[in-house]
Amino acid sequence: MTTMIAASSIVKTNLPCSSRISSCSDFTSGHSWRPLEAAKHYRAHGVRSLRITCAATKTAKSPAEEEWKIKRQLLLEKRVRSVDVKEALRLQNENGFVILDVRPEAEFKQAHPPGAVNVQIYRLIKEWTAWDIARRAAFAFFGIFAGTEENPEFIKSVEEKLGKDAKIIVACSAGGTMKPTLNLPDGKQSRSLIAAYLLVLDGYKNVFHLEGGLYQWFKEDLPAEAEEEN
Repeated sequence: MTTMIAASSIVKTNLPCSSRISSCSDFTSGHSWRPLEAAKHYRAHGVRSLRITCAATKTAKSPAEEEWKIKRQLLLEKRVRSVDVKEALRLQNENGFVILDVRPEAEFKQAHPPGAVNVQIYRLIKEWTAWDIARRAAFAFFGIFAGTEENPEFIKSVEEKLGKDAKIIVACSAGGTMKPTLNLPDGKQSRSLIAAYLLVLDGYKNVFHLEGGLYQWFKEDLPAEAEEEN
């Protein structure tokens, strides 16, 4: 009799536990006992986690990476003029304009117009993270050559050399153009036009752009000088 009572007590005390086990089994049956459903559940939650991680590591787009149409529209609104190389030389000699050469420093040292100021808008690559590589690939579409990345000190360096009231002609190698053509209805951006856009955003009001770039300057045998290696 004692044994029967004990067994009965055990059964009674274990009923709630049995209920809990049953509900727990219902939960695990959706994952451990049903592998297909469990895999779907895992994939769905895994994708959400991955997307959140990517959003957290992605950096904001810089002004230089803005769409060319938007850059061009602002340049036209601010009446940024494009001048050919002979006009640029005249403005430099007669009207106090400064040629801002935004090519890499090594190219500037090889040859540049006399009196030109060099602040490179793109510098040699310092980091090779996956995100930086993706950003540079986007610039490669516009002819920004390999091995460089955006110079985050560009505006700061310009401000140290040229005041906001300076008369500036921005120049790079090729020049780019804002003039529409049959194949390029919005023209074609270049390092000098990107630099002009950044300068206008920063409050510079007398900004011109060198049409044809320094390639055309040297081609027409206009004055040039080089810096000797130390």
